[in-house]
Amino acid sequence: MSAVIDVQGVEKMYRRKVHALRGVDLQVGAGEIFGLLGPNGAGKSTLVKVLMTVISATKCKGTMLGKKIGDKSALTQVGYLPEHHNFPKYLTSQQVLRHFGAMAGVDRKTRNKRADELLEIVNMTNSATDKLGTYSKGMRQRIGIAQALMNDPKLVVLDEPTDGVDPIGRRDIREILLRLKGEGRTVFLNSHLLSELEMVCDRVAIMVHGQMRQQGTIDELTEGRSGFRIRSAAAIDGLAIDASKAAVHGIECAGEPGEHELVFQTSNAQTVQPAIDSLRKHGVVIESLGFHRPSLEDLFIQAVSEEPDGARPGAQQGKKGARS
Repeated sequence: MSAVIDVQGVEKMYRRKVHALRGVDLQVGAGEIFGLLGPNGAGKSTLVKVLMTVISATKCKGTMLGKKIGDKSALTQVGYLPEHHNFPKYLTSQQVLRHFGAMAGVDRKTRNKRADELLEIVNMTNSATDKLGTYSKGMRQRIGIAQALMNDPKLVVLDEPTDGVDPIGRRDIREILLRLKGEGRTVFLNSHLLSELEMVCDRVAIMVHGQMRQQGTIDELTEGRSGFRIRSAAAIDGLAIDASKAAVHGIECAGEPGEHELVFQTSNAQTVQPAIDSLRKHGVVIESLGFHRPSLEDLFIQAVSEEPDGARPGAQQGKKGARS
């Protein structure tokens, strides 16, 4: 994997020895949508600010777009939406975009044309001449995303882009993110909306207490945790459980007498058929049968519920490897 962001051992300590980041390793591949998630205070925004040189790290080794973190030539190829942006309310959205285009060194003709194009992409053309002071939070977020694209970046870093956006607006932003990926751009997304991340991200990282707990694709992070679940209308007795275990050789079957559910750690539907036959033979009424894969929310809750000491620098990554 060609890495657009590849950092190791990132640390940030504030005064009074407050550790915001504790040896973070992070790899973001070219052309992917990468989601960073974690509870409030986990250090997500601090990490983003370190990458964007808004704040200085206590320790940081690595590269962004092939250059050392903080390299100005690399930063000119990055589009950035801060978490708490505050654009001048007396400017119109068109003026804001042209202003940021000028700051990014985009020539007048190009920035004027690009501002109009981006307003259309974020569905704000009809409000182009309205002042930002009249905008809702969701409308300001759309303009924030548009300004992050004014310099035609290779890497787009968005810190909580759907904060305060209604469901329709979140859907529109998802479509924008997928469009950016389709254009070959890399999107680094920091959000606490797990359902949003799960729908668009190629890979995710879970950060807790300033450390990475997990990093990889959803499939990699759920490997070994997925399987078929058979739920009965009544309790499954021990005889039926033993029969179903024997019928599925080599497949782990989690269940105890008195429970209503059996979980088979396999994604192969054919191997579960003998167990179904065995249960039916013993008079077990099957209420439901389905394949279950832990959601991103399940992974998140598990990571957050663990003891803080359970996290470590350079957290476990997907077995297929997330490093370049």
